[in-house]
Amino acid sequence: MTAAASPDSGRIENGEHHFRLRVYYEDTDAGGIVYHSNYLKYAERARTEMLRLTGIGQRDLLARDGLAFAVRSLSIDFLRPARLDDELAVRSRLTERGAASMTILQRIVRADGQSGDEEDLTLLTVRVACVRTDGRPTRIPAEVREGFAVFAPEAEF
Repeated sequence: MTAAASPDSGRIENGEHHFRLRVYYEDTDAGGIVYHSNYLKYAERARTEMLRLTGIGQRDLLARDGLAFAVRSLSIDFLRPARLDDELAVRSRLTERGAASMTILQRIVRADGQSGDEEDLTLLTVRVACVRTDGRPTRIPAEVREGFAVFAPEAEF
């Protein structure tokens, strides 16, 4: 399940995945404010790149094992708006690991490249389940669990 990381995959620092992006015109409404559903897209991209950095390719996982990760539940708290041309970062941290599911806390922040300061814009708590192609939950494969140890080495599945 080797997935090559790219420069756009972000980085892992202190058990947290850091993924940067910029707000484009297509992301905003007529007032230049990010449309609410785009925060979900930003969070999904970050989770995909988080997997990629651990060597887990979603396409390979599906083709080889017939498995995928599906969002089981999600809560989102919109704190402040992101605007056209903002530099954002998605900070993702694994908070719970089960046999067939994981909970990931994601913060979308406005990043100030000059000072390094960050302002929380959106908080998401996402529970993902490992599922077979028929939609039934299944145990997360050992190599995937091992890849996620970088996010919570002290926790066991």
